[in-house]
Amino acid sequence: MTAFPHDSVTLRRSCLVALANCLVITLVTHPLLAAEPIPAPPNDIPDQAVLTEATQAAPLATEADPAITLRGTVWRTKAGIVFLKTPVGTLTLSSKTTLRDLRGSHEVTFWVHERSSVVEVRKRSDGSLVHRYLSGPLTPGPDSSKTLRWWTADGEQTVHVGTQEEKLSTYHEGDPVTVEVNEAQAILGVHDLQFDLQISQAPPSGSPAHLRLSGTVSKLKSNFVFFRTPVGVVMVNAKIGLPRVKVGQPMTLRIDDGHVAVELGNATKPAP
Repeated sequence: MTAFPHDSVTLRRSCLVALANCLVITLVTHPLLAAEPIPAPPNDIPDQAVLTEATQAAPLATEADPAITLRGTVWRTKAGIVFLKTPVGTLTLSSKTTLRDLRGSHEVTFWVHERSSVVEVRKRSDGSLVHRYLSGPLTPGPDSSKTLRWWTADGEQTVHVGTQEEKLSTYHEGDPVTVEVNEAQAILGVHDLQFDLQISQAPPSGSPAHLRLSGTVSKLKSNFVFFRTPVGVVMVNAKIGLPRVKVGQPMTLRIDDGHVAVELGNATKPAP
């Protein structure tokens, strides 16, 4: 073993004492360095506990199904039937009691939300209201027997029975019914109103057209898939991007911002 000279040992001790004094000065000057851990650098992946807590505090909203938003122009009309051009295809409205005054100068907006639907007809020139039809299960209003409640694109609204109390008396709570209302939210009339939708194309990007439908494939003919849904049978052109499907197969169709998405389930034996 090599022995160090006395002067070298003394020098090493002096260095150690100086280093210790430096550490003491540092700890006194910055007490938080001893009391708290140094924070870790930010991480793009959130802590699992925080993520779980946030998810529980704000659960994801469930989209309505069926849900449709379409805007169309009058293509042609005949007695009680109006054919509309929309970004996804042809929407046909039919009624025995109304729709007799629709013109090419009118624009129609159509909404479906589960069991409710709204048809709004406005003049393209100035946006003034021509007709507004609300369809859905009859629901009494919160205040009195003189009001009813309906779903609209702006949320649930209360409408006044007005002069239509006698006609509406034949309906029971929950019965499907269509009424026309004015801008003062008063019912003008009770009508029958049906619609038929044929989806033949994907809308252009940025179009307000939105659609979500779930149902079962009921028939295949040429390039068309007959799709049975809660709002009726919808004809869908397979060329919009539908995969190969089978009769009896559950299907969910989504169209939004020009994109088409399809979910398929296992086919079941169709009912006779």
